[in-house]
Amino acid sequence: GGRMRLLFIGGCKSGKSSTAQRMARALACGKPMYYWATMEPHDGEDLARIRRHIADRDGWGFTTIERARDLTAGLEAVRPEGTGLFDSVTACLAAQMFEDGGMDMGAPRRAAEQIAAISRVPAHFVCVCDGIWQGGEDYDPWTAAYTAGLAGICRTLAAEFDVVCEMTMGLPHVWKGEMPRA
Repeated sequence: GGRMRLLFIGGCKSGKSSTAQRMARALACGKPMYYWATMEPHDGEDLARIRRHIADRDGWGFTTIERARDLTAGLEAVRPEGTGLFDSVTACLAAQMFEDGGMDMGAPRRAAEQIAAISRVPAHFVCVCDGIWQGGEDYDPWTAAYTAGLAGICRTLAAEFDVVCEMTMGLPHVWKGEMPRA
């Protein structure tokens, strides 16, 4: 019962995307599902990844909204009884923060506001973010600013969302709330 907003955090190949996808389908209960695709391809590897993601979702019944910026404009397509799957905060911030060879320091706050805003529209919203700030390496200033921005967005969403779950090698660790059955 009630609306559910879930945040899945995890490293590469942690199982967060597939778990988020299954969760979205379970929450949707046959109502419309929207997949917010935020990755902007820069090379053949990116295109291959996007094609793999599309193949993974094939037949699931998602309507794809391809948008990394001005996220709220994508809401025209979204019905309030639907379920949104946002994948991922990581790609979205990269697209908004690094444009024309510069770095937009206002991007993390803007992205956090946009994602929070779109999360309030559908009945359910499942959001995916890479936990890359947990690396602990000495990053160059650009990467450091990006990872700090990413952590900030996740903190903003975590405060507002019902469930925060960290995935490690396919195993969920729930930091906040209770996972719905999927």
